[in-house]
Amino acid sequence: MTSGTTRFPRISTAFSGSALALLAATSLALTPTVAKAENSGGFAKKSVFGFNFFKTTAPKGKLVAKIDLSDQRMNIFVNGRRYHSFKVSTARRGYVTPTGSWRPTRLHEMWYSRKYDMSPMPHSVFFKGGYAVHGTNSISRLGSPASHGCIRLHPNDARTFYNMVKANGRRNTTVKVVH
Repeated sequence: MTSGTTRFPRISTAFSGSALALLAATSLALTPTVAKAENSGGFAKKSVFGFNFFKTTAPKGKLVAKIDLSDQRMNIFVNGRRYHSFKVSTARRGYVTPTGSWRPTRLHEMWYSRKYDMSPMPHSVFFKGGYAVHGTNSISRLGSPASHGCIRLHPNDARTFYNMVKANGRRNTTVKVVH
């Protein structure tokens, strides 16, 4: 053997073929459980031989997120059917959450506010300029006005909404803010 070369043992075709057949038969014979994990954000986890696979379970169709400023709640509808209702925090005194209807302009799994001291905004769905629906660490304030204008959600709820928007697409999503 010359320097710089490595010899690898050959695996017979019969062995490699039967090993693949055994693996396929075993994975088909075992029916792994598929369970929707709590706060999974619209994804179901499937485990096969200790490996986790994720499959989207987010309903497909016309997605509408209706934020009610007076109730401090966001209801998520798909094709007219309500799937989720989350507590939110919108603009506190001296700030404004705009009312109206928009399509999301961009999505970021993690964003940092350039305007407010690089504050983390996990699972951001931007809908009008710098306004977004996003997660917050200030979960004790959810259900009452507390933000600079964005719509804050519990981090798990923000992940759920973010994943639903990703699964349905920005074109099929409407963010509607009402009084």
